[in-house]
Amino acid sequence: MSTAVEAVGFIMCIISWLITGSALANDYWKISSVSGSVIISQRQFENLWHACAENSAGIAECRDFESLLALPAHIQACRALMIISLMLGLGAMVVALLGLKCIKIGSATEQTKAKMAVIGGILSILGGLCCMIAASWYASRVVEDFHDPFTGGVKFELSTGLYMGWGGVESLHLGRSFTLRGL
Repeated sequence: MSTAVEAVGFIMCIISWLITGSALANDYWKISSVSGSVIISQRQFENLWHACAENSAGIAECRDFESLLALPAHIQACRALMIISLMLGLGAMVVALLGLKCIKIGSATEQTKAKMAVIGGILSILGGLCCMIAASWYASRVVEDFHDPFTGGVKFELSTGLYMGWGGVESLHLGRSFTLRGL
């Protein structure tokens, strides 16, 4: 029973890592608000890598953020945190895979496997924390700019990429709880 629970937890952690990677690549981290508008002919959206405008025909034109140093500090930090999150998640998967009871590599004892599973769990939790901080910090800035009366022009709202990031973190926590329950 504990081996099956541990394996389900590991699979959920893999799924979480894939969702987090998809969130990083998603174009829609923030999207232009339609509140107060009767007719929308253009929609704008951004992520950590570029800003896009889409017309009513569905044709999008994107502009990459060309200079890293010209970006606001929160976008630079969110980029770094998301990449660190994915690297920690990958390391966590490798270590946790070696710590699974059903995997027999070398002459690892039960104690060694348990330690490897715990180290994988710690790496995984750190990766999830990095993703949570990045998504929440970015969302905080979007909400702050939305409610700022001195910010003119287009107002943005939270969009799909942020929700995917948060969903990836929550599925990671669920997977980790299954894995630790299997120990």
